[in-house]
Amino acid sequence: MAKAKLSDEVKTYIVQALACFDSPSVVAAAVKKEFEVDVSHDPNKKAASGLAPKWKALFEETRKTFLEDTASIAISHRAVRLRALRMADKAETQGNMVLATSLMKQAAEEVGKAYTKRRELAGKDGKDLPVPVSPVTIFQLPDNGRS
Repeated sequence: MAKAKLSDEVKTYIVQALACFDSPSVVAAAVKKEFEVDVSHDPNKKAASGLAPKWKALFEETRKTFLEDTASIAISHRAVRLRALRMADKAETQGNMVLATSLMKQAAEEVGKAYTKRRELAGKDGKDLPVPVSPVTIFQLPDNGRS
């Protein structure tokens, strides 16, 4: 039984999805849903062997654009992530203090570890600061009649 030939539209979809790091099984499921075409993949085969130069070029260009263009991915922006963390208010209102605390911690981390009091200080040329030595105070305990 001969395999049905895929249209260029389906091939483009597959190449671009793989270039964006979607797994072959995820791509196969998406192609079935989007195009109603059943594509199987054999994980033991080298999928790119014998691939036409036009598809290799499309893959490389899509991968390059995907990696460079994080600005178009909303979750890559701190403001978007902080906005999503507003659910801490809802969790607190519902009495889920563990979740609320976790989300607040995550929000604090998002803005630069603002929840800690840790300060890193360095001396001249990035060397450690000298540790201040405090003088030891010697005091006498009361005798309480035990001599």
